[in-house]
Amino acid sequence: MSINTKQAQVQEIIKCGKDPLFFINRYCKIQHPIKGLVPFNTYDFQDDCIKNFLDHRFNIILKSRQLGISTITAAYAAWLALFHKDKQILVIATKRTTAVNFIKKVKVIITKMPKWLMLSEMVTNNTQGVEFANGSSVKAIPTSDDAGRSEALSLLIIDEAAFIKNFDDLWAGLYPTLSTGGRTILLSTPNGVGGQYYKLYTDAEAELNRFHAHKLPWYVHPDRDEKWFENECKQLSKRKVAQELLCDFTSSGETFITNDDLEYIHALIKNPIDRWGHDKNIWVWQYPLKEHNYIISADVARGDSRDFSAFHVIDTDTCEVVAEYKGKIPPDRFGEMLLEAGQRYETALICPENNSFGYATCTKLQELGYPRLYYTGTRATYIVEYIPQHDNKVPGFNTNGKTRVQILSKLEEVIRNKTLKIYSSRTYEELKTFMWTGTKPQAMKGFNDDLVISLAIGSWLFDASGDYSNHTGVLNDSMLKAMSVSSKSYTSQHNVSDKPDVKIVNPFSTSNNSNNVTKKHNNEHDLYKWLL
Repeated sequence: MSINTKQAQVQEIIKCGKDPLFFINRYCKIQHPIKGLVPFNTYDFQDDCIKNFLDHRFNIILKSRQLGISTITAAYAAWLALFHKDKQILVIATKRTTAVNFIKKVKVIITKMPKWLMLSEMVTNNTQGVEFANGSSVKAIPTSDDAGRSEALSLLIIDEAAFIKNFDDLWAGLYPTLSTGGRTILLSTPNGVGGQYYKLYTDAEAELNRFHAHKLPWYVHPDRDEKWFENECKQLSKRKVAQELLCDFTSSGETFITNDDLEYIHALIKNPIDRWGHDKNIWVWQYPLKEHNYIISADVARGDSRDFSAFHVIDTDTCEVVAEYKGKIPPDRFGEMLLEAGQRYETALICPENNSFGYATCTKLQELGYPRLYYTGTRATYIVEYIPQHDNKVPGFNTNGKTRVQILSKLEEVIRNKTLKIYSSRTYEELKTFMWTGTKPQAMKGFNDDLVISLAIGSWLFDASGDYSNHTGVLNDSMLKAMSVSSKSYTSQHNVSDKPDVKIVNPFSTSNNSNNVTKKHNNEHDLYKWLL
């Protein structure tokens, strides 16, 4: 649009200074990847972004890809720097190329405007920023530990915040730079549950912080329809669809448990029917039942740090977690708590992790004389009655690199196969933030995995242990009955009500001197010795 008179130009400048949307739609141009240089005609959802930037000091945007949010933010930054004095605008991006690209968008807008609209000349112009004679500047830098810490900022823009490593530490250093009245815009596609961006956004939705939350899934763009979405889905994995198009935190991350399985657990969640313990953190979903078998697995922490001690009570007859604890308690007192839980649940088998502080818990259970404590031997795993001294046997479960993989694999399997029912919201929340970090699954920074590890130990005992799985007892009974020899003793007269004297002979034993052991049994030993 050509403005020929000085008076008309002044009127336009005033309008542009008052209204960034007027400035953007009337005088800004952008670089389209196919059409080249085109006028910036904003969409309604982009207009909403600008209005939010003006109305709210703290903005956080959860967006799908290719909506032009970075471009509208660059246009807003250009408007703020051109029409206001001494505005320090800093953009932090995940990498240098992204930072340079943001500054490029700002420069295209500035250099393609009418000359008379350029109220302040550029005094610095490089790949990382521009500075104007009015004291304002727009700079963009890649992420670093000290990025922006020494700046006093008017506007902080963080692009793809969910993908910035150690963003929680970065944000802790940057927040004070806004203390003089600065504003901020955080924008990103989702990157799984957990992390500082996730916390800031979800808290903003719940109105628990100062941020204004703005969600922009794929369908806010007027040129996109279901057919477009279906075509995009064909090119992307399920996780990428959630991340790039649906703004779905849960499905976008590399969680150890799949989203479908997390949804299955979420559907089972229910409030406990009872709570007990010194801190009321033992949640109960089912009271103990006579003649049922129970396992109690536990993860032990120091009791005064960020980690928690945790245990689960599993009913192996009904295949469900019937009770759970998560709290901070000294290891020896945790042993006392486990003893009480074991006594309540029909003298349950107790299996604490014995690493580090767990050894104190195991020792306490030994001192208290608990009769059913899990022991690990040098060559095999045993479940034995409590005996004060055990040669080559250690109480509890040792979690190391190898066993950790085994128990977590078993946990994933029992959840995927819906073998074990889990009712706890606390366990569900931990599973949501238990992520793959390279080839190792672990809790995201700032989150806990105490319930996950406790349940993993319990799942392994419940479904994989050769001594105490939920189905091994049935299999062992059937095998013993099929391969045993019954011999009745007639040396004394029995009443009708007396049971016959039955002797179970193990056909695999190589040291059995009984006259009743025949050559057939020796052959059976050869046939089945691979089982030993």
